[in-house]
Amino acid sequence: MPEKLEWDGIDDRCVHVVARNAAGAAIGTGRLLPDGHIGRMAVLKRWRGHGVGSALLRELLAAARERGFERVELSAQTHALDFYRRHGFEAYGGGYLEAGIPHRRMRLDLVKRQRS
Repeated sequence: MPEKLEWDGIDDRCVHVVARNAAGAAIGTGRLLPDGHIGRMAVLKRWRGHGVGSALLRELLAAARERGFERVELSAQTHALDFYRRHGFEAYGGGYLEAGIPHRRMRLDLVKRQRS
């Protein structure tokens, strides 16, 4: 994504999670926005498939529950749809391009998931 699209001026109001390797280097990240959206999920390529993204997402969902959100939403790159589906997210609406990359909107009802 172009750097100018990465800066939105709300980082100081978001909850940030960072995964680190044994040496302390950042290997993944994500954030929870004040409106309950999850964004900026990213894991270094060589660390994908090792549970890093799942751990980040669990922390973000826990933060959303702590803040009383009943639902979280995100904008998923289409290649990551199955990852989010495995965590209970459902796609809705049509596809669209964001920064030239195909995306779909997804949501997860936290209240329903807690009761299950």
